[in-house]
Amino acid sequence: MDASITLSMNERPGADELLAFYERHGHPNRPTREQVSRMIASSHCFATARRDGVLIGFARGVTDGLLGRLAECKLDPAYQGPAAITRKDARIEHDAGGVAARMARGVIEALREYGVQRIEAVAYGTEVDFCEELGFRKMSGVVALGLSFGDGGRESAAMLAAATS
Repeated sequence: MDASITLSMNERPGADELLAFYERHGHPNRPTREQVSRMIASSHCFATARRDGVLIGFARGVTDGLLGRLAECKLDPAYQGPAAITRKDARIEHDAGGVAARMARGVIEALREYGVQRIEAVAYGTEVDFCEELGFRKMSGVVALGLSFGDGGRESAAMLAAATS
């Protein structure tokens, strides 16, 4: 790992810092500062990576006390190494320096120490390989489903309203 990168396993980033990270990397969600502040407050644990004080990566975990989830693990593609191909949304495509893996393992360990019985992660594309390298395994019979309420979620909101009326 690059000696100029500082890892912290218990430091929560600020809302403005996370918003700037998302913006720099073209994250598809456009959360408000209030939404990001709530996300930070409701996350059980964070791991951060900084270079010269600038956030270059983070991982966070959430839990209800029984189940945990590696909710996000993002790393600036400039630190992922030459095998990162699309360099999109700071998704982990390659982890040449091991920065993302160390952040993810820090979150996994914090959730384990808290006493969760299972930790889950949702991954796609090259993130699947990354998660498998951390020890995650595909769960048979599981189908990932989502319900969005952002700008593109009007249809989901209408379906939910219809289903609950």
